[in-house]
Amino acid sequence: MTATPPRLEVQNLIRRFDGRTVVGDVSLTIEAGQVTCLLGPSGCGKSTTLRIIAGVDMQDEGRIYVDGALVCDTVFRVPPERRHIGLMFQDFALFPHLSVEENIAFGLPRGQETRVRRVAELLERVSLAGFGPKFPHELSGGEQQRVALARALAPRPRILLMDEPFSGLDERLRDGIRDDTLALLKEEGAAVLLVTHEPHEAMRMADEIALMRAGRIVQRGAPYNIYNAPVDREAAAFFSDINILRGEVRGALTQTPFGEFLAPGVPDGTEVEIVIRPQHLKIDFDRAGRGPNPTPEDGTPARAAVARSRFMGRESLVEFRMDAGGEILKATVPGVFLPKPGTVMWLMIRRDRCFVFPRR
Repeated sequence: MTATPPRLEVQNLIRRFDGRTVVGDVSLTIEAGQVTCLLGPSGCGKSTTLRIIAGVDMQDEGRIYVDGALVCDTVFRVPPERRHIGLMFQDFALFPHLSVEENIAFGLPRGQETRVRRVAELLERVSLAGFGPKFPHELSGGEQQRVALARALAPRPRILLMDEPFSGLDERLRDGIRDDTLALLKEEGAAVLLVTHEPHEAMRMADEIALMRAGRIVQRGAPYNIYNAPVDREAAAFFSDINILRGEVRGALTQTPFGEFLAPGVPDGTEVEIVIRPQHLKIDFDRAGRGPNPTPEDGTPARAAVARSRFMGRESLVEFRMDAGGEILKATVPGVFLPKPGTVMWLMIRRDRCFVFPRR
């Protein structure tokens, strides 16, 4: 039996501007009903990749397939309007002179009863029933975002490309609108490629994350795997604050104030960085460092003094200066915990929550 091809397949995409590689050898596959987030900092090539897939820009190398059919290489090119691809941008790009229902119906065939039904159905599904006669300037930002989503989905595209679609919204509204959008996208069954620079957004919405840096995809996987098994220090730091301990490998071990860390396969003499997220730095409130029976996974308690503490809302952030080495390490504690500067405490870190990378 022949396997069903992915809804979208991008092979070895390369785009150069003035001799500079903006997109370098990008490959992706997205199945129908799957949401993939192309995540990375501004200027890393995410939006350029999206424009090439949409057909509004042309690659220098590589191929793009939709349902197994070639839509673009460096010679052959299906026009954008025939690719069955929907687009949604961060500024929503609604037509100000058209009503809400006219905006949603814009890409649908004219003069058909199904057109009216489709618009009414989408208005209901984005919780805007009765808003059809209104104009974009009469809507809030969240309402305009939902109209833009309905318009993009109206022709039932096989693929939906979304470029930072929530960045213009008030932060208080974003999570609810993201959840509503995700539910509607799953119902429609299109393959979705969402471009964002916000890790929280990618973690909340994606079935798969493609982490992009300097024009290349450096890691792909489910959000859980990307977060818990980062490919390098930069990948770990993109998702949260990190602490870094530096050391040198001797006999596959690195000595730190918290004891020895394994560095399997790393040659002796190599400098390494041990990365710990603040939430995985544990505070032992027993000043003797014995506390609640540290397990082998917790390693050796190390003494430190509070440098600063701040309440962040749901948690407190405490900065410690280590006795050994003087490094500043950050720990997050749920709720309110604001020890005075100079308070001496003992810290521990879980071996299974740390990442060891060769220093570059």
